[in-house]
Amino acid sequence: MYAIIETGGKQVLCEVGSTIFVEKLDVQEGEQVVFDKVVCYSNRTTKVGAPYVKGAKVTAKVEKQGKAKKITIYKYKCKDGSSHRKQGHRQPYTKLTIEAIEA
Repeated sequence: MYAIIETGGKQVLCEVGSTIFVEKLDVQEGEQVVFDKVVCYSNRTTKVGAPYVKGAKVTAKVEKQGKAKKITIYKYKCKDGSSHRKQGHRQPYTKLTIEAIEA
C-alpha cells in the first residue's frame, strides 16, 4: 500500500513505516501531522485524484527538524577583474515517519 502526497510544492511517495524528508513544517518534534492532499492512492486498486483523492489522508509523526548538508555556491565572471562571490546555503527540512494511510 502506498500513497503520493503533495507538500511544500513537491510530491512525495509514502509507504507505512517509511521515513521521508519534506520541506520544513511548522510542527514540534513528536507531534502528528495529517496530509489530506493525496494525489494517488494504491492498495489493491489504484485511485488517482483530480486533483486529489477524496477521503484519503496520510498520518505521519515528526521525528526531527533539521538542516541539510551545506552547499557552497561560487559565482565567478572571468575577464572582469575581481567579480566573484562565494555563498553557502543549508536547506531546512522535517523528517517524518509514516504511521497510517487511510482512504
